[in-house]
Amino acid sequence: MSTRTVLRGGSVVSAEGPVRADVAIEGGEVTRVGRVDPQPDDAVLDVSDRFVLPGLIDVHSHADGLLGDPDVTRTLLRQGVTTVITGQDGVSYAPGDGSYAAEYFAAINGPHPTYRGGGVADYLAAVNGTSPLNAGYLIPAGTVRFEVCGRHDGPATEDERRRMAFVVERGMDDGALGISSGLDYVPGIFQDAAEIAALCAPVARAGGVYVTHMRGGYESNTAAGIAEVADISRRAEGDTGSGLAVHISHFHADADIVLAQLAALEAAGVDATFDAYPYIRGCTLLGMPLLPPEVSMLPRAEAVAVIADPARRAELREACAGRATRSASLGPDWPDMITLAHIAAPELAWAHGLTLRAAAERAGSSPADFALDALAASGLECSAVMAVRSPRPSTELARIFSHPAHTGGSDGIFIGAHPHPRAAGTFARYLREYVRDLGTWSWPDAVHHLSALPARRFGLGRRGAVETGFVADLVVVDPSTVADTATYENPRTAAVGIDDVFVGGIRVLAEGEPTGALPGRGLRRAADSRT
Repeated sequence: MSTRTVLRGGSVVSAEGPVRADVAIEGGEVTRVGRVDPQPDDAVLDVSDRFVLPGLIDVHSHADGLLGDPDVTRTLLRQGVTTVITGQDGVSYAPGDGSYAAEYFAAINGPHPTYRGGGVADYLAAVNGTSPLNAGYLIPAGTVRFEVCGRHDGPATEDERRRMAFVVERGMDDGALGISSGLDYVPGIFQDAAEIAALCAPVARAGGVYVTHMRGGYESNTAAGIAEVADISRRAEGDTGSGLAVHISHFHADADIVLAQLAALEAAGVDATFDAYPYIRGCTLLGMPLLPPEVSMLPRAEAVAVIADPARRAELREACAGRATRSASLGPDWPDMITLAHIAAPELAWAHGLTLRAAAERAGSSPADFALDALAASGLECSAVMAVRSPRPSTELARIFSHPAHTGGSDGIFIGAHPHPRAAGTFARYLREYVRDLGTWSWPDAVHHLSALPARRFGLGRRGAVETGFVADLVVVDPSTVADTATYENPRTAAVGIDDVFVGGIRVLAEGEPTGALPGRGLRRAADSRT
C-alpha cells in the first residue's frame, strides 16, 4: 500500500515566488515538486488557492518543557511553526538535573515533565516521540555556570572556566546547536566577556552559534551590549582560530540604533544574525528588572525570607524603584509600564492583566511593595509584560525586519493567566502584517526570514525549503486569511489561516486541529533528521 501523500493544486513558495506546483511526500521527505499524477493509493490533499511553505522555525522559544502540552503545540502549529530553538537566555534544564531552571525560570519555562537529568543528549531524547514539533537546543551558559560554580557571584577561576568549557564541549558533541547567554539574568549577569568567550571556544570549533540576550536592557544601551558581543567574538576567535557565528536575541531598539549596530558588527568582521518579534512590548520575570541580582541568585526560600524581612523592606523598596527607573526600557513611569502576566499565588490571581500601579492601588499598597509582596507570595514565580518608553509603529519595525540577517523569533512564554500575545501570534502576525498588509516582505522573503535563514544559521540540515530531498516539514497557508488574533487584552486566541501542517511527512494539523501524531524529534546540529 502506498505511503505517499500528495499536496495538489497549490503554489509552492520558493526563491522564484509562489509557483503553481504539486508536492509529493514519502518516507518523511519531499520526493517531487511539480506536476504529480496521484496514484490510487495516494493520500491526496487539495490545497488549491493556498501556498505550501517550508515549516517555520521559531529561533527563540520558551517552550522548553512544554513540547508535550497539547495546548502549546496547537498554538504553535496554528502559526505554521514546526521547529523551535530552546535553551534560550542562558537558563534551561540541561546539563544537570534541571532544578535550577525549574526554580529560577519557573515563570518562563516551567517544569519539564520528562527530562530526568543528564545532558544535551538526554534533553533531545526527551523530545523524540513526545511532541508533534521538532526542537533544537542551545547550551545555556548560566546553567553551565550554576553546575560548576553554584550560586557564587564573583568571577570564575581559571579552573572553573576550564571545567565549564569541558561541559560545553560535551554538549556540542551531543548535538547542541550552540550556546546561549542571558546577561541580565542570574547567574549570567555575573559572567564577564572573558568567561563567555571561554565557553564559546568549543562552540566556534564545532561550527555552532553564540546566541545572546545582551547585557543592559537593549534600547538606548544597545551600543554597549554590541561592543561586548564583538569583544566575545574576538576573544573566542583568538582562542580557536575559528570565527564565531553570533546571533542576537529579541533585538529591540529604534530602527536607526539596530541598523547602525548591525553595521558596526559587520565592519568589525563579526558574522551576526538576529531575531526580533513584531510587537512593541516585552515580557520577562518580574524580579529581573526589580530585584538586586544578589537576591535573585539566592535559593527560593532564602530569597523569599529576605523579601519578607521587615528590616530589609525599605532597602528593597528603594532598590526596586531605583533599578526600574534607571532601566533603559522602563524609566520613571515603570509602575504603569508593567502588566502582571503570571503570579503563582492563588490569592493574587485577581491582579493578572492589571498594571503594577493599578494592582497596588487596589491592594492599598505602593507599586514597589506590591511587587515585593507578589514575589514573596509566589516564591519569585512571577512574570510581567513590559511596555517600552519609545513605542515603535509597524513601519519602524518593518525597517528592522527588512534587514537580511533578521530571523523569526517569538520569545514566546506560554505560562501565566495573562501572557504576552507573541506566544500565540508572532508568526501569523509576520505573515499578515508584513507580507499581506504592508508588503515589507514578499512571500519568498517570508520564507527567507522565517525558515531558510534559520535552518542555515542553526545547522538544521535539509530544512528551510520545499525541494526534493528536503525533510517534509511543510505548512499550507491561505494567503488571504492568515492572521494573528491574540491581543494584549486576549492573549491566548489562536491564529487563523493555517489549517494543515506536516512534520517529517506526518500530518500533525488537519483542518485546524491536531491529529495526535507525535513525529517531533530532538534535532542535532547539521544531523540528518532520519538518524
